[in-house]
Amino acid sequence: MKIITLHVSDDALQVSYAPAGKPEAQREFTIAYNTDQSIGENLENLRVRLVGLDVDAAVVDNALSYPFSDTVVGINHQRIDIGLAITNMLNIPVVSSQAIADQGLEDALASKREYLSWHLDYYGQYAGKRNYGQEAMLTVGNGFFGLRGAYTEAHADDDNYPGMYTAGLYDQLTTNINGRQVVNEDLVNLPNAQALTFGVDHQNPFQIRASDIQDIYRSLDLHTGALTTTMLVQLSTGHALQIKTTKLANMTDWHRLAIRYSVTPLNFSGSLQIYSEIDGSVVNSNVERYRAFNQRHIQVTGTSRQPDTIFLEGQTQSSKVPFIFGSQLTGPGEALDAPVDTRSHAEQHIQQMRSVAVQPNQTYTFEKNVVFFTGRETSSPLDQAAATEINAATFADTLTSNTHYWEKRWHGADIQITGDITAQKLTRVNLYHLFSATQAIASGKIDASVNARGLDGEAYRGHVFWDEMFDLPVYALHDPELAKQLLMYRYRRLGEAKKNAQADGDDGAMYPWQSGELGDEQSQIVHLNPLTNSWDPDYSSLQRHVSLAVAYNVIMYTHITGDQSFMTAYGLEMLSEISKFWLSRAKLNSQTHRYTIDRVMGPDEFHENYPNADSTGLADNAYTNLMVTWLFNQVQTLRHELPAKAVAASDQKTGWTAKTTDQLKDVSHHLRLDISSAGIIGQFDGYFKLPRLDFAKYQKKYGDISRMDRILKAEGKTPDAYQVAKQADALMAFYSLDEQQVFGLLDQLGYHLPKGAFDKNLQFYLDRTTHGSTLSRIVYAVLTAMAGNMDQSWKLFSQALLSDYYDIQGGTTAEGIHLGVMGAVTLMTTRHYAGVDILAPKLSVNPHLPATWQQLDFAQLVRGTRYHFTIDHQHVQVTADKAAVLTIGDQQITLKPNQTQTISY
Repeated sequence: MKIITLHVSDDALQVSYAPAGKPEAQREFTIAYNTDQSIGENLENLRVRLVGLDVDAAVVDNALSYPFSDTVVGINHQRIDIGLAITNMLNIPVVSSQAIADQGLEDALASKREYLSWHLDYYGQYAGKRNYGQEAMLTVGNGFFGLRGAYTEAHADDDNYPGMYTAGLYDQLTTNINGRQVVNEDLVNLPNAQALTFGVDHQNPFQIRASDIQDIYRSLDLHTGALTTTMLVQLSTGHALQIKTTKLANMTDWHRLAIRYSVTPLNFSGSLQIYSEIDGSVVNSNVERYRAFNQRHIQVTGTSRQPDTIFLEGQTQSSKVPFIFGSQLTGPGEALDAPVDTRSHAEQHIQQMRSVAVQPNQTYTFEKNVVFFTGRETSSPLDQAAATEINAATFADTLTSNTHYWEKRWHGADIQITGDITAQKLTRVNLYHLFSATQAIASGKIDASVNARGLDGEAYRGHVFWDEMFDLPVYALHDPELAKQLLMYRYRRLGEAKKNAQADGDDGAMYPWQSGELGDEQSQIVHLNPLTNSWDPDYSSLQRHVSLAVAYNVIMYTHITGDQSFMTAYGLEMLSEISKFWLSRAKLNSQTHRYTIDRVMGPDEFHENYPNADSTGLADNAYTNLMVTWLFNQVQTLRHELPAKAVAASDQKTGWTAKTTDQLKDVSHHLRLDISSAGIIGQFDGYFKLPRLDFAKYQKKYGDISRMDRILKAEGKTPDAYQVAKQADALMAFYSLDEQQVFGLLDQLGYHLPKGAFDKNLQFYLDRTTHGSTLSRIVYAVLTAMAGNMDQSWKLFSQALLSDYYDIQGGTTAEGIHLGVMGAVTLMTTRHYAGVDILAPKLSVNPHLPATWQQLDFAQLVRGTRYHFTIDHQHVQVTADKAAVLTIGDQQITLKPNQTQTISY
């Protein structure tokens, strides 16, 4: 084991490098601190100096003593957790010399590796979008509600945003924008019920101010979903305190939020006041560009109090959904009447208070338990439900429930990665967000689906997009009932999807690009271009491929779970209506006997229209037409395989006839694509007539060109006029299916591409894609892995894995994490790197582990059989709880129940 030892002074970093146990360093050097550079840039100098050296771990020999981390140091008149920073940079564990003295080197490093792989930590106080982004990453939730990881002492401002959301609760408001009445539906930001702070000797309650805060450390424990914030405070009066706050969203009794608030006076005796509040004056203001719209969705209808307990009732402004919050504050001391509230809109707040005599270096612990109900999921009187629930809620019960829930969830869903601390941590962070954003929906009591940003931000107004298709396979593998309930959200809106199609002059069902409360189209008519500060038309509703994503989810859910009852009761009806929509959109050219589908947009999103065209949308988008062909094939197969009685029942509901079947067969063999003589699949009809953009020129001028659409519009141009893409489009079908299936579809349509066409198409579109969406990187990570380019795949995968952690899009994580990317990264780890392809027609295993990963270990539930895989660079070890047959490499393997087989590959 090779170790670097760091001695940190205020103006330099002294480094020695040596194998463990060797008394003399092989290399020693000093890195002077450059005050013109950031801390990150200074630490990058360490990475440069270590090039060519193998480093397994680091030791800090003069770390400061703190209760939350053993690697905090002082440098350039400020403190940083150099351990966190170096782990992020070098992917190695970092421990203090004190930890080694206490535990020994091996145990200290093992303990730190284990800690890092199960905790998401942030050290220091941050401002603006950076803190907003950390709040999103630290959200606690249970699928019924999500609560951003803001300080309990904070209220919404430019640096802090304690937003709270419940699944499926939307509200519509109208705003006059330049004479136009613009209607927007938002996922409602709920009253701030976590609000909790302290005061000393009846002085003003503490507020978050940089001048009063010496240190802050936030840690999300993925074992339990507990978010702990440790804050060291020095008030202007000289009073010093340590504040430790732990928040939990109850994963089992999902109406409950629990907060433990521990205060330690460090240098004084006197009295301590604890102030608890429910603040109903909140608005939706997380997304700056939405602030021009009316965002006040909450109407408080009443408040009440009992000993130690307060309640706030209200309803949403236009949807009129009633809700109630109850909050109970317990702990040492006595309950006092809260001070008179002199703020404007005082009737929208309710407070409670406790006061206790305190001594220095003694810890005083309080509990705030919160319950929340709405009229959407609760049929009994809300006040009775809240009163009953608040009396049963305790922090200890919530912690016990969460420990049990997450122990079971991790047992079934964890992906263990050996050899990569960062990938291990962030893979678990992704799984944490995937389930904490949705779990309560599995109850069947909440009419909602997984939205693009989870329950921790207001971007995309909390709507449901095609991103579901990137997450649903993960849910189907680990919680089939949850996956089913997410699909039921779409089934319950099938009638609205049929109305959408009818309004557009089409048959069947057309699902909206943005779906919310009812399932009608919620896409914005205009959107703000931040480069020009002007409102541009928004044609994104033309992304009709969202209906194909719904169909894909239905088919893949059934394929993964084997749940044929869902297909017969709901799925076939949905697929039939979606197919009828596409049949009505397919227009026959009698001369070529090819069908065209026009007035659509592909996933690219940069291309909305043809330049100088009078009509909107594009024709013969490759992804759309290929997936329509695939859907039609699937429907024909299902109609043969499902019981005749079920098919007849579906036909009666949908009006499906023998003529419909004949049309389906004809269209599925004659859809048109635009394919060049070199075998390049045109993104849409006429794509090859567009000129290329000089990316190098634009990068030199603008640096980041990921949102090339905004740059071009700011120059008075349009991305419609160029071969430029935001994200994968023409090749998206290869991601959703695989190379063999897509080329089979092309052959079926009469397009026979030459050998090597996939690689040529991949490079063609990589050269034209700006990756303006985080989804782009993970899709292309899959595609490059399919092409055997593992280095490029790993680079793109890593960017996607780190995208929310580092907020690589410059502030978008502040508005909510990207749940679609999290699902896609998780699935790629097992489907492409481990090679366990559960989406293929038959279960197969073809590993391609990244070079830095030593081993992958995970379990999956596939069609009722639970498989456990351990995969390294030479072997696949597999166990199934039932007899099973699968293919590993080119070998067909027969498994007996609970008997492990090890296969070399």
